[in-house]
Amino acid sequence: MSSVRHVFDIPLGAFIGLAALAGLFIGNWLTLLTYRLPRMMEREWQAQCLDAVGKARPASPDGLLRPASQCPACHAPVTGWRRLPVLGWLLLRGRCAACDAPISWRYPAIELLTCALFAACAWRYGATPVALFAMGLSAMLVALAWIDFESTLLPDALTQPLVWAGLLVNLFDAFTTLPLAVVGAVAGYVFLWVIFHVFRLLTGREGMGYGDFKLLAALGAWFGIESLPMVLLAASLVGVLIGGLLTLSGRAGRGQPLPFGPYLALAGIVMLLLGGEQGLWQFMR
Repeated sequence: MSSVRHVFDIPLGAFIGLAALAGLFIGNWLTLLTYRLPRMMEREWQAQCLDAVGKARPASPDGLLRPASQCPACHAPVTGWRRLPVLGWLLLRGRCAACDAPISWRYPAIELLTCALFAACAWRYGATPVALFAMGLSAMLVALAWIDFESTLLPDALTQPLVWAGLLVNLFDAFTTLPLAVVGAVAGYVFLWVIFHVFRLLTGREGMGYGDFKLLAALGAWFGIESLPMVLLAASLVGVLIGGLLTLSGRAGRGQPLPFGPYLALAGIVMLLLGGEQGLWQFMR
């Protein structure tokens, strides 16, 4: 435990500044991840359907790392200063330099959000390895929330490693003890699995996806079983509030399924920053 609580030989202010800068560049990569990964999953499902009927798979156009950043409209490469997080978007005035097509606000939003979360993690945990673990978790939660919000998908490629990462960091009691982390992972998955099947039995409909089970299992692995009631309560309250507002505003119909992953991710971030005996809420008293 002492190794992960070791304080790096760097002033806290400088560490927070470096964390914020790292968050901008990690956020820049998350914009690619959140855009490309769901499309890669859809292409893989289509390819599997072609395999089932004996047809050849088409050539895959891109992956997570290749090609480099490009305009979604004209596919012109984004190079040089144009790739700078936030600043590049601002200097381009939110438009592609090649075709003048608008560039979505999602890009600076993800970059700024990740920047703010990295800085908050550095402030919350100080210049320690635990802060680095917290930054990694916050980046994954941003990616999962954004993907689920846009596509109602929670990729196994992200949720499953997140479970194992939570167990590994808690080998050193980073956020909770290893036994509580293991029980939390199991309880998180099983609880939503039971809710899913009871709801389907009573209504004949599926109220959530298996990705939600895995995301709650990951949060249980990171924060332990004792965190799950608060995580579920916070996610449910925010979900009911936002769902109600969307229904009243006409942006969502009654009975329309809404992704639960963003609310779980938000609850995880709240637990990460506010939870524990020395959470940020101590500074707000």
